Parts: sequence; C-alpha cells; structure tokens
Amino acid sequence: MSDADVKVWVLADDRPGNRGQVLGVAEALGLPFAVKEIRYGPLGGLPNFLLGASFAGVSRDSRNELAPPWPDIVLGAGRRVAPVARAIKRISGGQTFAVQIMDPGHFARRDFDLIAVPHHDRAPPGANVFFITGAPHRIRPDTLAQAADAWRSRLAHLPKPLIAVLIGGSAKGRALGGAVMEDLAARLEAFARRSGGSLLITSSRRTDPAALNALLARVSVPRHVHRWGDAGENPYLGFLALADAVVVTGDSMSMCSEACASGAPVYIFARDEFVTPKYARLHRELYDLGFARPLTDQATAGRKDGPQLNAAEAVAAEIRKRRTR
Repeated sequence: MSDADVKVWVLADDRPGNRGQVLGVAEALGLPFAVKEIRYGPLGGLPNFLLGASFAGVSRDSRNELAPPWPDIVLGAGRRVAPVARAIKRISGGQTFAVQIMDPGHFARRDFDLIAVPHHDRAPPGANVFFITGAPHRIRPDTLAQAADAWRSRLAHLPKPLIAVLIGGSAKGRALGGAVMEDLAARLEAFARRSGGSLLITSSRRTDPAALNALLARVSVPRHVHRWGDAGENPYLGFLALADAVVVTGDSMSMCSEACASGAPVYIFARDEFVTPKYARLHRELYDLGFARPLTDQATAGRKDGPQLNAAEAVAAEIRKRRTR
C-alpha cells in the first residue's frame, strides 16, 4: 500500500492540549488525515473500564461520523477518546493500527498497537509502550518561520532582546497567584532590565485574570501582552518564533514542550507551591537533556541555536517503523 492509499483518522476532542498533541503527530506523519470531532454524551465521564471498547460515551452526532470504511491508522490523545479508538480497532477486525497518546489505563492497554507516554508519567513498560520526552505538539521549523514573518514588523518597536513569557494557571489545587505571581513578576522585571529587552507576555485559558493583572502591575519594562480570549490573531507562535529567550511557568506539560521547540534558551519558573511532583520530574528531564534551565537571576537571552524538542516527530517515526514490521 502506498502512502497515498493510507487512511488516517484523528480523534480530536474539546481539550486543546489533547488536540494539539494528536494533530501534531498526524502532521508529523505526513499523510492525509481526516479529523473526527469527538463530542461526549451523558456517559462520557464514566471510567474507561466501564465504557470498554465502545462509542457509548460520545454524542450521537459523533457516532454518526464514525462509520466504515474504517481507517488504516487511528490516532487519539487523552483518556476519554481511548474507548473510541479501541472500538474502531475491534470493529475493523484488528486491521486498524491504533495509536494512543498518554496512558489509556490498565484495561485498555492491550487494545493499542502503540501507546506514547511521557517518561515523567512513569507508566508501566510494555511491548506496545513508547516513552517520549514531554508532549507532542504542532510547532515545527516551518510554522515558526511563517509566524516570524507574520509578527516581525508588529513587534519591531520593542527593544531587543525579546523575552517570551508563557503563563499558565492553577492546576490540581495548586495556585499560580499571590506571592508566587509576585515572585515571577520580580524575576521578569529583573531579567528584562538586566538584558535591556522587552517582554512578550501571553496567558492561557487557566490563567486567573486577577493574578495576571497583579503581575502586569508590577512590570514596568516595555512589553506586548496577549490575554487568553483577546480578539484578533493570537501571537503565541510569533512570540516563540521571535523570542531570544522563553520563560514558561511549570504547570503545563504542553507549554513547556512547545517552549523547548523555539530554539531559544528556555527558563522554567517552577516553585514548589504550584508544581506537582510529576511535573517536577518533567522539568528535571528537560534540564538534564539540555532543553531548559530553571529561571534564576543568571538567566540570559541568546541566539536561537539551541536544541528543539518535538515528541510528535519521534512518535510518527515509531508508527512508521511498527507498521512496516
């Protein structure tokens, strides 16, 4: 079968992090693919061991989109799409190559041909388990080049170096606010003044608006700010493409992984008050591999010649290898 004949389905649900990971792998595969929008019904919140290999958790509209001819490859990310991918594989008579990003749970593992999980999740090893660093994403050299062209003139008025700041939010009961945000503001102000540069600040859907306002009130250096939900074009990719350094809060695996695709020096702001032990393991892995460093008073902005991380390429290569065995 030639590449042109391979049929790929992407199971994309409403979680931006999941979508970014599975679309990143699909794009890295370099094959035509169809996006199947997965919307959940009343049973969608049930545990996977109850849903089994079925479409029971998805809405009727989504089920209507899941019909033969079945794909050669199905890609999913996150716990809730796992029953759908398992069902497709079973209904196809095992002909569909099923790929899951993130651990689908004990009872589901045997139904997948490949499960891509981050090292820091400490999932059990297995013949179908492939360990990766960080999260797959859609940021590649070509997308960065396009974003740089689109945003260069719009940010040209700001003093260089440009320091991109990616701000997440509270997660799992750990707050990104108060004294923690005050500390981040002081470190950003000092970094920009020390380098003579500017801050490119963007928030996420989890960022507390009041906490962001408190940070901005304490930062007086030149800056460009984009708040989650602002009208107009999102400058996120442009910030990463043009940054001479990136500061990212350590509460998001996706943001840390995307920051490490920029090629610029990456600094992770990760205080114990808001970072879980699991994410602390990710940070240590990124430090050990040279993709990032902790944010300290010695942070510097440099040329964009550092290593670039994208687990999507590694997962795509593993899919190709296993399908040709």
